[in-house]
Amino acid sequence: MPNTADTGSDAPIDVTPLLDDPYPAYAALREAGPVHRITAADGNPAWLVTRYDDVRSGLADPRLSLDKRHAAPGGYQGFSLPPALDANLGNMDPPDHTRIRRLVAKAFTPRRVEALRAPTRKTADALLDAMAERGRADLIADYAGPLPITVICDLLGIPHRDRRDFLAWSDALITPDPSRPELMKEAIGAMQEFYTGLIAAKRAEPGDDLLSDLIAVRDDQAADGAGEGSERLSEDELTSLAFLLLFAGYENTVHLIGNAVLTLLDHPDQFRQLQRDPAELPAAVEEFLRYDGPGPLSLRRFPTEDLEIGGVRIAAGETVLLAIASANRDPERFPDPATFDRGRDRSGHLALGHGIHYCLGAPLARMETVIALEALLDRFPGLRLDVPRGDVRHRRALRSRGLISLPVAF
Repeated sequence: MPNTADTGSDAPIDVTPLLDDPYPAYAALREAGPVHRITAADGNPAWLVTRYDDVRSGLADPRLSLDKRHAAPGGYQGFSLPPALDANLGNMDPPDHTRIRRLVAKAFTPRRVEALRAPTRKTADALLDAMAERGRADLIADYAGPLPITVICDLLGIPHRDRRDFLAWSDALITPDPSRPELMKEAIGAMQEFYTGLIAAKRAEPGDDLLSDLIAVRDDQAADGAGEGSERLSEDELTSLAFLLLFAGYENTVHLIGNAVLTLLDHPDQFRQLQRDPAELPAAVEEFLRYDGPGPLSLRRFPTEDLEIGGVRIAAGETVLLAIASANRDPERFPDPATFDRGRDRSGHLALGHGIHYCLGAPLARMETVIALEALLDRFPGLRLDVPRGDVRHRRALRSRGLISLPVAF
């Protein structure tokens, strides 16, 4: 790949290698320079930051805003979401980000996550029971996908009958079909209608779930006449928060579980060691996150002023993408980074972010992944791939790293 970092050239590099075989491509970019010009998914130019120190600093830099209002005119496009889905934490800086994160943080306290442990294991066992009857399965469609969607839907109080539709909508957003752009628009419209209807239903009949709690907070504030600058949650923020919690809670965890299982199948010695000592799984999950995490890129950011990253001048309003997958394989921070090594010092990996935007659902994702792997290794000690290794395919997407399918036999 050509070096564009030293001069800050406007000539974008080809991102195809990042879609087809990302880790060697990121290694080449890190070697060539810390910052590169690319063409983002929306067709507009962006700056890609590849080295650990720069990525970590960028994640916590208040000058790199998530608010799209700081994007330069005619630049970043991204998802065209309606206001009812767009007023979420992924588009906010303080003080709005601080206000909303404080309201929802109670859902992911260690105590509340621990209360989900037994129901999560029960769901995992039920999914494995169904798989056992057939002797083979697609581990993504039959296990890694249904487990987190069940957990997050139970947390939010979403009826079982609606979950299959949500999976289809999510796939349309995660890996859009460029030949059929209407599918993404249809999915966005269906999601908005779904969340609006769900909130109305829970207003009428509240349940013992997080979404009902958030609705109560919103409505109590409105009744009290809470004004601007208070802790008040607007209706669009409420709907957007439900959208973000469900979407992120599903997408990141299904990819993490799938990638972790494939890594273990690629490393049978590690597979056997974790079977013998499942107490090591929480530590192993941290290395799974570093080695092949679900989110290669951070959420896009926009400088609020002209600044310099890695010696490259970046103008206010331009799009900046922080390459988490590249940072987590930077040999300056993690020696021999392409080796899966549970014994390494993996502290400081950036798979779940850094700074004030650190993943809110990190404790839940970790717990689900540990339970998913523990149950799977216990039930199917002879788990193996059911197709040649070369036939296992990842989704072709810059912003997510997940398997299309994972055929296994046992």
